[in-house]
Amino acid sequence: MKIFTFQGMTPADALKKARLTAGEHAELIETKEIRKKSLHRSALYEIVVGVDEKYLDDEDEPVMPKIKRGQLNGYTSSNNSAGSKSTKEVLLNISEAARQISAIANVEDVKDKKVEKSKREEKLPEIEMEELRQIKGEISKLGDKVKLIQNMFWDDKAVQKEGLAIPPEFSEIYRIARQSGMNPDHLDKMMAHTLEHMPLKMRQNSETVKRYFQVLLRKMIPVRMEPLVSGPSKKVMMLVGSTGVGKTTSIAKLAARYSYLLDQKYKVGLIVLDTYRIGAVEQLMQYARMMKLGIETVVDPPEFSTALNSLRYCDYIFVDTMGSSPYDKKKIEAINQCLSNDTAGFEIDVILALQGTTKYEDMYEIYQKFSSLKIDTIMFTKLDETRSFGNIFSLVHTIQKPLSYFSVGQEVPEDLRVANGDFLIDCLLNGFDKDNA
Repeated sequence: MKIFTFQGMTPADALKKARLTAGEHAELIETKEIRKKSLHRSALYEIVVGVDEKYLDDEDEPVMPKIKRGQLNGYTSSNNSAGSKSTKEVLLNISEAARQISAIANVEDVKDKKVEKSKREEKLPEIEMEELRQIKGEISKLGDKVKLIQNMFWDDKAVQKEGLAIPPEFSEIYRIARQSGMNPDHLDKMMAHTLEHMPLKMRQNSETVKRYFQVLLRKMIPVRMEPLVSGPSKKVMMLVGSTGVGKTTSIAKLAARYSYLLDQKYKVGLIVLDTYRIGAVEQLMQYARMMKLGIETVVDPPEFSTALNSLRYCDYIFVDTMGSSPYDKKKIEAINQCLSNDTAGFEIDVILALQGTTKYEDMYEIYQKFSSLKIDTIMFTKLDETRSFGNIFSLVHTIQKPLSYFSVGQEVPEDLRVANGDFLIDCLLNGFDKDNA
């Protein structure tokens, strides 16, 4: 069997090229995305097909009908196939695909060897197999005990000083959470709750304890589902927060997401209240020109409703506000006046942007100062610049405001993620992983 690859802007496009070129005898083996869609370029997909030798002419090309090498376009041939992520845009019978791949890769021989190995293992006396299983289990327990001993000494004096009775099997998860910046009171309460309700069978090793603790933390994180509009409904989102938290860049990411990256291309408009910073206005206007979006600037609060009415044709309107110190009551009041002067009749979501590198106490203070704006959700920025996420967990748990978005880098629009509780808890317990955001 000969292998051929075809490329297209969509899997369906590549498949069409394969069918036109290789004919009905081509068997689909694999579909993969070799270039992701971005703001400046389209996606690129590649499919791999196989053609049986009997359907090839003397020049090793598919007989369709008897096409010569010079007439073939849009594919390359190879003797090897590389594994990659399948897409959902092209559906194929999994069993049939597995059979084809096995035939091409000649893996039947490997399968036969595995069967022979299995038969040899079956011949071992049952008592020897049981002994091997017991040895494996003891080694696993020994490794876990070594890890427990290591964690028991991480800060033994601090634990004793606070009078906490942390069992050895809980020492690792306690250390991780404590060092993540989580509020100590929250950690102690969760530990007490876990010790009270966790089944004894699950306390056998630190891994089961960690999984249980992970589930408990996830249940304590409120997350808002992405607000996708339909029909005549509109959505207005206003980002507020301290200076330098990344509001303007986040606005650009949100605008690109809803106008370009989703399956449905929504009409998006921008409003700028940050007329204090000429650079911020120019930056957002440049993004608006690139993405061909409507943009309005507001100098005085009464102009806010006029700007909203000017963008009434849009499905989503994003409002960038002036950055201010949480102690600058004048600027926060100016934003409040804009909200009070809204006569356009739109419901406005106020999103507080907070920097992930800020410690819990400061985050809580910032939230309190901006709370007069009636915050609806929280967005965390610059998550790629920190490795401690306990502060984020403690704040969200304290204020009980849902998460809406995460900004995990500087790239526009790629580094914006819809908030996910699993991602936050995984970062807290296992470390930051941008790809799983």
